[in-house]
Amino acid sequence: MTQTLTGPHTLEVALGDRSYPIHIGPGLLGEPGGLAPWLAGRQVMIVTNETVATLYLERCRKALPDDLELCELVLPDGEATKNLEHVSRIWDALLEAGFNRRCTLVALGGGVIGDMVGFAAACYQRGVAFIQVPTTLLAQVDSSVGGKTGVNHPLGKNMIGAFWQPRAVLIDTDTLATLPPRELSAGLAEVIKYGLIRDADFLAWLEQALPALRDLAPAALAHAIQRSCALKAEIVAEDETEQGVRALLNLGHTFGHAIEAHQGYGNWLHGEAVGTGMLMAAELSARLGWLTTDDVERVRAILRAAGLPLEAPAEMGVDDFLSRMRLDKKNVDSRLRLVLLPALGDACVDDATPEVTLATLLEQFPRG
Repeated sequence: MTQTLTGPHTLEVALGDRSYPIHIGPGLLGEPGGLAPWLAGRQVMIVTNETVATLYLERCRKALPDDLELCELVLPDGEATKNLEHVSRIWDALLEAGFNRRCTLVALGGGVIGDMVGFAAACYQRGVAFIQVPTTLLAQVDSSVGGKTGVNHPLGKNMIGAFWQPRAVLIDTDTLATLPPRELSAGLAEVIKYGLIRDADFLAWLEQALPALRDLAPAALAHAIQRSCALKAEIVAEDETEQGVRALLNLGHTFGHAIEAHQGYGNWLHGEAVGTGMLMAAELSARLGWLTTDDVERVRAILRAAGLPLEAPAEMGVDDFLSRMRLDKKNVDSRLRLVLLPALGDACVDDATPEVTLATLLEQFPRG
């Protein structure tokens, strides 16, 4: 698989009259008026966090027309803020500013900001427009695309939310230059996920390209983002509200969300927990006779090369995992449903794994 050019590239999430573009390229955020085509009216609110505001808020202002009724809201940073309290701050700001149904919210930041702003937009006056401007790799390749919005609950991640599609996604790849290495690795977990569930050729390319990706090589990043977004857009167009194939995007997430909730949101980054969860899913798939030992070692090696953890938290026991996993949104009629791998590049949702097999995997999986 060859790398694409580093220049601007546009994909579409095909959802009929709610279709929207994903614009990918360097310097997009600095283009004057670049966000103008997707505004619903003259009232615009940019919502960001303290870290991103110092870096990119001014650029975001320049991407908007001059003749707007513009408000800005800067929230605290971190996964621990992804809750109803901080979404209420968005609603408070909208009401205090007198924003109506033709307002537009601009989500400037990572997955936490994107999820909260999207949820606020879905609920405010029963639904207003919003635009995703993701500034982390994880948000660019996954959470900004597809319309999943929501917040965490102490008992489970993303348990309160709504499907609400953005009007557009603007991915300025230059924003990755300021991303800390740990956050970059967390984003690579979601990139690797796409290869594992749907594109074995992409997975093979990633095995060679990870050093370049971790060095922020523009051509490698452009290709990884474009291919990930293309795969996400394809799946969302086929199954917008996760009644079928979209559930495959949760590879590693049932295990990973359990880790995040148990450890306290933000102590493990989402991508770190998902990376460990994908390794757990691969090992479970091998125990079911689907993957080979060599397959599992390939998964372990690519996660290691991405700089992701390969061990579960030392203090998490089997019951800690199972109690959290039983709250997973994919479960039906109290049956635990897991995304597993019949082969690398091919995923399925399985609800027939014997609990003793799962419990043995959880007991024997390395802790660190």
